[in-house]
Amino acid sequence: MNHWLVKSEPHKYSWDKFNQDKRTFWDGVRNYQARNNLKDMREGDLVLFYHSNEGKEVVGIAKVVKEAYQDPTTEDKNWVVVDLVPIESLKHPVTLEQIKADERLIDIGLVKQGRLSVMPLKTEEFDRIIELGSN
Repeated sequence: MNHWLVKSEPHKYSWDKFNQDKRTFWDGVRNYQARNNLKDMREGDLVLFYHSNEGKEVVGIAKVVKEAYQDPTTEDKNWVVVDLVPIESLKHPVTLEQIKADERLIDIGLVKQGRLSVMPLKTEEFDRIIELGSN
């Protein structure tokens, strides 16, 4: 199983809205590296949901339930989506400040490639953020 992080601005698509919807396709990705990451996602992979711009915090855990397919919001064949379902909210959101201050997260893509909207996480990074969100 692989681990990922996806970003969404809460005013565009929030964790609360995702929980209300119970399932969504992750659309609007228009960066080739992020698109390639979507293509690498596999059914059952776990995904951290990060509120970007407002809040700047990891708020929950989702799961990939359908692998990459054509983005239905565009006819351009270059772009894909995956389907995600929410699994659980973190007990305490983990802020970008906490992540930056944690020595175990020093190389995380969220800090190194801050503008990338879909990124892989090492298992240790995923586990550490879950640990921080549980305390």
